[in-house]
Amino acid sequence: MPIRPITALACLCALWLPLAAGADTLQVGPGKAFPFLAAALARAKPGDTIAIAAGDFADCATVTVPNITISGAGMDKTFLTGKSCAGKAILVTQAADLVVSDITLRHARVPDHNGAGIRGEGTGLLVLRVHFDDNENGILTNQLTDATLTVRDSLFTRNGTCEYACGHGIYAGHIGHLIVEKSSFYEQREGHHIKSRAHDTLVTGCDIGDGDKGTASYTIDIPNGGKVVIRDNRMEKGPLTGNTSTAIAIGEEGVNNDTPSILVENNRLIQDGPYSTSLVWNKTDTPAVLKNNRIMGAVSMLRGPGTVQ
Repeated sequence: MPIRPITALACLCALWLPLAAGADTLQVGPGKAFPFLAAALARAKPGDTIAIAAGDFADCATVTVPNITISGAGMDKTFLTGKSCAGKAILVTQAADLVVSDITLRHARVPDHNGAGIRGEGTGLLVLRVHFDDNENGILTNQLTDATLTVRDSLFTRNGTCEYACGHGIYAGHIGHLIVEKSSFYEQREGHHIKSRAHDTLVTGCDIGDGDKGTASYTIDIPNGGKVVIRDNRMEKGPLTGNTSTAIAIGEEGVNNDTPSILVENNRLIQDGPYSTSLVWNKTDTPAVLKNNRIMGAVSMLRGPGTVQ
């Protein structure tokens, strides 16, 4: 049962079309054409790629040019560390059809304790092979209902805080679509590994675990309902979890999204602590369908309406 967003697919296909004639690659780093990311963005035009050299840079930027790619030399080689722009994030993405890839974003801190590696404020963002480490939020979006956030092959470690308002590994606001594929989440600090208020949420092929040190609340939180597909994930709730009651919570803050279907299938949940938990807590009126899930430890499959197959 794949997620159905036609507009989202059209948006993402546009990201992978060949670059327009005249597209440039703008080099950023010591000895390159542009010493800072903001300088390259000031010259960038749609279709361009901004390539950040290997190294560790105290740099941040607000991205207002659509249809560009910001790419590092690899998430184990290029690091943007500590500096935040506009009191929001290391990268504040305000334009449409952006790609961020092959980089590590770490140690984002802002005065209101809601800083992020990426603050998504545009309508189309693809995050590919990005490591988010020790940020108040890994990714935080705003509330554009036509926006799509796609995260693929990325890594989230030691993000989160509840010093003011809780931060999360991924926190999608009331956007159209959240798609998280083949990504890993470890040692979340308070908050949730993934929290989505999106109208459609797809989480597939991910590895999501607290480990011995993580204090996450829910593994996946869908607080307002919506179309939900959670498939082929490995999940682990550790001994220090901040919420022992459940791994996947749906609708616990009030259901204000249309919720046509909830599918949770082919997942594995390991419970690793002195408590019992549930795989799914469904507080919507839509019956959840659970298929072929495997549990280990003191775990019940479902609380709330639905069927277990």
